[in-house]
Amino acid sequence: MNKLLISLTLAAALGAVAQARSFDRVTTWATALQVVEPHNIPPEPGLAGNSLRQIVQISIGGKDLQLRLSNYYTDTETEILGVEIARAKTMGSGPEIDEASTVELTFDGQRSFSMMPGVDVVSDPVRFKTADRENLAITIHYGKISTDKMTGHPGSRTTSWIATGNTTDFSAPAARTDHWYTVSAIDVKPRRRKAAAVAVLGDSITDGRGTTTNGQDRWTDQLSRSLLKDRRTRHLAVLNFGLGGNCVLRGGLGPTGLSRYRHDLLQVCGVRYIILFEGTNDLGGSQDALQTANGIQAAWTQIAQDAHERGIKVFGATVTPFKGNGYYSEDHERGRQQLNDWIRSSGVFDGVIDFDRLVADPQDPVRLDPAYLYENDWLHLNAQGYEVMGRGIDRRLFY
Repeated sequence: MNKLLISLTLAAALGAVAQARSFDRVTTWATALQVVEPHNIPPEPGLAGNSLRQIVQISIGGKDLQLRLSNYYTDTETEILGVEIARAKTMGSGPEIDEASTVELTFDGQRSFSMMPGVDVVSDPVRFKTADRENLAITIHYGKISTDKMTGHPGSRTTSWIATGNTTDFSAPAARTDHWYTVSAIDVKPRRRKAAAVAVLGDSITDGRGTTTNGQDRWTDQLSRSLLKDRRTRHLAVLNFGLGGNCVLRGGLGPTGLSRYRHDLLQVCGVRYIILFEGTNDLGGSQDALQTANGIQAAWTQIAQDAHERGIKVFGATVTPFKGNGYYSEDHERGRQQLNDWIRSSGVFDGVIDFDRLVADPQDPVRLDPAYLYENDWLHLNAQGYEVMGRGIDRRLFY
């Protein structure tokens, strides 16, 4: 049974060539940010006066790098006493690093600084060669930081480590937490010509609920690995801006997709392609799913117009089935079908990624294939399902 792909709007996807300009900097890793909920704040001893080591796996390598930190959703200053980056020895299962690779970062020439509320900061460029899909460890030493409203990413699917005091020694017992805080993105000077980024706006399915903690096997990770295998696409980074519980229009967790897309998708370096894959939470929580589908269509049209004005191609991804979940009703299914039909046929997009058809049960296409179920919630996929999604995307979209 061939479940490989993806409905291309071939005339648009292959006829309209994406801009081939080169970018001096390309974001190789990024995450969506929000106000961290009370149950996701760092465990004892907390961040204030202590050190945090976080591990990320980048997509494409580079000749040097810059780190982005964020205080975007915090209403008080965050004091940073120092930041180092090093090669990690694990994908997150432990805090060990290659000590000899450690580089101290500065921000506007300063090791210590304060981030004002509502801002992002970028480190000075530092010589640090990286390989594709390399694991990096970012160690932040905090001074004062808010404990009730901080900026972070709850669904990291990667373990972070908190050590007491201003230290680089995480060999002693350190507190563990599966969340990211303060880190926003890593930009590199790419090694390959015409390097660029694919930025994905999504919810928990993109964020990776159901994947393996410290396994780095979200569908976006699998897409990145697929692109790297093809000489025609190995210059592309993949950026995951998924937020668990997120909505496009209203409600949900974190800032809505419509309110955050400019910050998340358009203010990172080197974006040449955008994938829009969201709407499950809007539809599942709606009182009138057809009206909600119309609202998402209007939002996608707006984002596509803004992206096209910047020379960025936009791909629409169909909403995956959720029959069997509490979100499901005949009304909600009608809304999903209307939205998916519109994504496939509207002409708004430069191409279509048909996740719906890729992971649906062949015997009952309005529900997920049981082989891909995570915890039988009939909404989220397991690691196998995410691999099918990421590897099933036709690379011709990006030629």
